[in-house]
Amino acid sequence: MPTSNPTASHERRWLALTVVAIAQLMVVLDGTIVNIALPSAQRDLGFSNDSRQWIVTAYALAFGSLLLLGGRLSDIWGRKVSFIIGLCGFAAASVLGGLSGSFGFLVTARALQGMFGALLAPAALGILTTTFTDPKERGKAFGIYGAVAGSGSAVGLLLGGFLTEYASWRWCLFVNVVFAAAAVVGAALFLAKPGPVGVRPAIDVPGVISVTAGLVAIVYGFSNAASHGWGDLWTIITLVGGVVLLVIFVAIQRHSPHPLLPLRVILERDRGGSYLVLALTSIGMFGVFLFLTYYLQLTLGYSALTTGLAFLPMTVAIMLTSTVIGSQLLPRIGPRILVSIGGVLGAVGMALLTRIDLGSGYAGVVLPGIVVLGLGLGLIFSSAMNTATAGVEPQDAGVASAATNTMQQIGGSIGTALLSTLSAHAVTAYLIDHGTEPAAQANAVLAGYHLAFWVSTGVFVLIALIGATLLRGRSTRKVPDPVAPAEVETPVVLR
Repeated sequence: MPTSNPTASHERRWLALTVVAIAQLMVVLDGTIVNIALPSAQRDLGFSNDSRQWIVTAYALAFGSLLLLGGRLSDIWGRKVSFIIGLCGFAAASVLGGLSGSFGFLVTARALQGMFGALLAPAALGILTTTFTDPKERGKAFGIYGAVAGSGSAVGLLLGGFLTEYASWRWCLFVNVVFAAAAVVGAALFLAKPGPVGVRPAIDVPGVISVTAGLVAIVYGFSNAASHGWGDLWTIITLVGGVVLLVIFVAIQRHSPHPLLPLRVILERDRGGSYLVLALTSIGMFGVFLFLTYYLQLTLGYSALTTGLAFLPMTVAIMLTSTVIGSQLLPRIGPRILVSIGGVLGAVGMALLTRIDLGSGYAGVVLPGIVVLGLGLGLIFSSAMNTATAGVEPQDAGVASAATNTMQQIGGSIGTALLSTLSAHAVTAYLIDHGTEPAAQANAVLAGYHLAFWVSTGVFVLIALIGATLLRGRSTRKVPDPVAPAEVETPVVLR
């Protein structure tokens, strides 16, 4: 067994983090970069407004429903192998999407992106989980990762606006090749050769079928609710069916010899609380990314690029609290205080955004809200993502990471459907009370934004309460070594 070189080991860990961060940024920004490009793609390919949602939904369905399977495959195949396959597949699907000549071709490419993203995302987080075991270094690493996860959507708006305005909507897909190529080269150079995997557990086929079908039904149900309402028959059928299938999945996991998602992973108090916090954060975030984007472009008349630039201060705020404050304090005080403070800051930031009106100035109204919100998001993401994966056994790192991504994906779907529906109802109610003159219509839309922001404010208050009551102070859990001593072949072994 070779002798470890501490200096080399340290360098490899941080280079591995850079590779993982590039891949994570690509996956996260893809959610918003394509949204910015949708109007241009619609004009080019000629599809209807009703069909437009499927460009987003196809990705969400494939990504959200296959994450747990992707996480388990990364545990079985090895995280480095799964990481590279996911990167290459995601890049190839992006090229197909950029070359699309029809609506159906573009939807298929987006579904393929989601499928490979479901393999890539848990492998990336699993690499991080098994690489950084020292609490101080782990806090710093997850602070950086949390900053990327929290600010990626804003970066997507900025990059998407730039590419759409100065190149073409197709480059919003082609640009993924640049990220993927850099990450593949980095993975080949800096991720250590994996050690022996040992006995490969069998795939829990009944678990895969039940959870995949259940998550597809739930994501589809919430997407359908956003466009057709909660009373629509398909909304009811898919949501109820999805819940039933997930109950069946839990029953299967209790008795399976090789469970897809061992219940011990999600039932641990801090980890389960962190999953809940991440889901709620994704719900609350849509209040700003969805409706503030509409407000800046449709009410204030900002271009796509200017809208992206407007979110930049929030990105800086997220990075500040994730990488500087949260990463330093988490090993000392634990997640309870940080998540609670993050929830309070998030609630204050969203409440500040309820002051927007038809003639609001960016500097006096929008900027304070998104900066305070960004400070809160940075604390939440860095703390919750670290806690959700700390202490997990190496053989479960992939599926624990997949559960983290699944919570965010489901939260995002709920947030889109819930806030869109409530906003639409607020608009309708305002028009009934005030008539349909142009001024009333403009104020009605504003009333919808205000309600969405207030609901998101309440979500962040709930996050603060969960942090204060469910999460514990400084954790005494031991972070396991990434591999057993017999498997060590290099200073950093990533399975």
